[in-house]
Amino acid sequence: MLTRRALNRATLDRQLLLARSTLPVVEAVEHLVGLQAQTPHSWYVGLGVRLEDVRPEQIGQLLLDRQLVRIALMRSTIHLVSARDCLWLRPLIQPVLDRDLFSNHTHGEPVQGLDMDELVAAAQPLVEEKPRTSKELGALLAEHGRTAGWGDRPPASLAYAARNRMALVQVPPRGVWGRSGPIAHTTAEAWLLAADASLQEMVLRYLAAFGPASVQDVQKWSRLTRLREVVNRLRPRLAVFTDDDGRELFDLPDAPRPDPDTPAPPRLLYDFDNLLLSHADRSRVITDAFRAQNYATRRPLPGIVLLDGFTAGDWQLERERDTATLLVRSYEQLASRDKDALAEEGERLLDFAAADAATRDIRFES
Repeated sequence: MLTRRALNRATLDRQLLLARSTLPVVEAVEHLVGLQAQTPHSWYVGLGVRLEDVRPEQIGQLLLDRQLVRIALMRSTIHLVSARDCLWLRPLIQPVLDRDLFSNHTHGEPVQGLDMDELVAAAQPLVEEKPRTSKELGALLAEHGRTAGWGDRPPASLAYAARNRMALVQVPPRGVWGRSGPIAHTTAEAWLLAADASLQEMVLRYLAAFGPASVQDVQKWSRLTRLREVVNRLRPRLAVFTDDDGRELFDLPDAPRPDPDTPAPPRLLYDFDNLLLSHADRSRVITDAFRAQNYATRRPLPGIVLLDGFTAGDWQLERERDTATLLVRSYEQLASRDKDALAEEGERLLDFAAADAATRDIRFES
């Protein structure tokens, strides 16, 4: 049996949040099976809080070198993954992207009845000729559709259908630290080399990064369904536990499961950190005080504070000219030792994300 606190420490350890790792950036991204990265830059903090002596410029260069890419994957959301992982993960997630396309409130109805193979055949040479924005691709597909008998379908819906039916990566400079650019796409095949894998491999990779976990947890992370049969085929190779509520949890037999009393240093997670999104039962990290904030209605989302491994507040980095201010808001009054430890972690964040600021400040509110 694994208690809630034991699950917390195991997950933090897998997520490289108990101690900063010396893994190279690409290996760390592969260990984590990617980072959610729909924002251009906030995900950089997700690596800065996990890795020792890493700079955002170094990470951005890996996008330019095509060792890392940003592509729609788990939960039909843009993720940062390695070149090696991109092409084998993307076909496995296709059922999720199909469901998202045809149930989409805006684009689902306009593309009903459209021959998707014909759409892909028309879109592929367009994005491989040069990277295209959704607006450009949609206009070209709409023009093609008028002569191909597709009818007068909205260009934005045609581009969205291409995005969901094809493995399209967002190309730099979009997402590169300190730079910006349009959201332009080309095919992963044109941008990278081919690869192969399986659903079983995906489950094992998930457990290495997020376990111990239930079947429902894997499905929540990937948004795939009917994974129980995949896990059952793996059962002889897995360790099996139960949690405080009697749920069955699976794990790699030799994966680390630290003592529940292992100290967990404070961490400042970015707004879409996978630690907060990748389990059906998130109580291993998330507290009632976190739920009471109703973050789903807030934009932009703040970053999240972890104290003793659990959600304890939020943070925002504010810039005004040459001044960078880190505002830390705790759910409860902080003990002096926690405030001191958070201030030290905040200084590391400022050094990572606001190295160019002449003046840096940390403010606490509760």
